[in-house]
Amino acid sequence: MTADKLILDEPAEDVARLTIANPERRGALDHELLDALGEHTRTLQARCLVIRGSGSVFSAGYDIGGFDEGAFEEAAERLVAHPFQEALDALDAYPYPVIGQLNGHAIGGGLELALACDLRVAASGIKVGMPPAKLGLIYSHTGLRRFIDVCGVANTAELFYVGRNVDADRAERMGLVNQVVAPERLDDHVLGLAAEIAANAPLSLTGNKHVIRTLRSQPLPPDVERELVELRESCFRSEDFREGVKAFAEKRKPRWQGR
Repeated sequence: MTADKLILDEPAEDVARLTIANPERRGALDHELLDALGEHTRTLQARCLVIRGSGSVFSAGYDIGGFDEGAFEEAAERLVAHPFQEALDALDAYPYPVIGQLNGHAIGGGLELALACDLRVAASGIKVGMPPAKLGLIYSHTGLRRFIDVCGVANTAELFYVGRNVDADRAERMGLVNQVVAPERLDDHVLGLAAEIAANAPLSLTGNKHVIRTLRSQPLPPDVERELVELRESCFRSEDFREGVKAFAEKRKPRWQGR
């Protein structure tokens, strides 16, 4: 099952490519896929790694449609807070550059997955966005920091407060993607970029990535981090988050209660 959802191939010398291949679930990030992503990024040694989607999406984010109503809080926290973060941590630790190939829409956790890549190339016509405000979800402080690092405070605030999707050209201006190319050129363009990176000096690639990662990491005081984690976990117990997910599944406007 997992092999069907995340396909590995090696399309060029020293280039590995992972394809999220569950288009019927819009590239949803479930336990199996996240575990496979973490395992691959911990074991691969390609000098450039490409992550792409399939069909009309890169990834629509967490597989919230699979939450068990009888154990909603536990299911939500188990997926959103743990395997997802572990997979992104493994991707962060990948020693060589990673390219996110946004063949289609990247929404929610799918967009954060793209931002965990070092470079992002998007097909024109796609959209990206963050819907937590539409779901009643308090996003993780580590995830919000990633957005602030990549596109700044103002753009992060717009994404998370408004919750509206933006097109690829706007995403490029916001700093969310590096390049936008025509869909029919995307595979060849990304593969050429990956091959060019992989042909560069490996010590330079790993060394510069380590420096960049180190400069971006600023640990929070333990008490502050604990407070932010508790704030995030509180949303899993809220009536609004349960209502937001239910309304999303039923394709209707949520009825917020503020609790």
